Amino acid sequence: MALLKWPKPGRNGATPPADSAEGRMPLMDHLRELRNRLVIALLGLLAGIIIGFIFFDPIWHFVAEPYCALPQAQELRSGQCTMLILGVFDAFFVNLKVAAMFGLVVSSPVWLWQIWGFVTPGLYRNEKRYSILFILMAVPLFLAGAGLAYVVMDKGLSILLGFAPPGAMAGITIDEYLGYALVMLIVFGVSFELPLLMVFLNVIGVLPHRVVAKHRRMVIFIMFLFAGIATPSTDPFSMIALALPMVVLFALAEGFMYLRERRRPKDEDFSHLDDDEASPLGDEDSPIGAVTPVDDPSAIDSRTTDADPAGRG
Repeated sequence: MALLKWPKPGRNGATPPADSAEGRMPLMDHLRELRNRLVIALLGLLAGIIIGFIFFDPIWHFVAEPYCALPQAQELRSGQCTMLILGVFDAFFVNLKVAAMFGLVVSSPVWLWQIWGFVTPGLYRNEKRYSILFILMAVPLFLAGAGLAYVVMDKGLSILLGFAPPGAMAGITIDEYLGYALVMLIVFGVSFELPLLMVFLNVIGVLPHRVVAKHRRMVIFIMFLFAGIATPSTDPFSMIALALPMVVLFALAEGFMYLRERRRPKDEDFSHLDDDEASPLGDEDSPIGAVTPVDDPSAIDSRTTDADPAGRG
């Protein structure tokens, strides 16, 4: 797979030069395309942040609901959910963090598409047909992970605050709670993309199913280990809530890889070939391999002599 190939003409104004070999993109042009896609992704994120600033109040009530549903949230003021602001500038940064959380989730179709668009030019034609399918699955998976993080946040907070000794009063600052919520959303959302990454690597021939099947137990163990380390809380509920969906998605991804490789004809599997090695062509693919009957054998010698630039016959 050539990772430095030129994209299609007209994409981001990039057109391959006439003397470019095999449609490959020079390194500087490749970096320029990366810069352009990063700018587009950041502009999408900025637009989401601006919308988050405008609609801060309803977004804040939605974000604070997991904590406000706990009885510890009403200990400072009876019947009212209370969080603390300890710094002068904390109120502004609260608005900024809430808007950033909203912008990250809302702009996920934009930056996911830019990531995929940066990788797509390096794929072969039969691999590009999966592009739309991958991006249509990547966005719902990220949103599903973020939604699961929102659902389990109150359970994780309840377990953690339940370890408080008798007589202790919970006084969580807004900055601490937003940091916890932001990490949960990002970790859960990105973790749900890992099985899709496995499928992508299988489609481009980098990760065959036999490798995944051989290391299945180790992968599942690493998923639980990753869930225990990545979740900001130390409660087992959050770890299991992240690990179990990852294992289910991993099983679905492995099943897809198995079925895809089983249905693919063996004579069409060119994954063992190098990037510069030509794949074999059948008789039906090109007339080059066809044998043309010739009535006069001397015609072959005459054509060979005419085509020989050195005059060898």
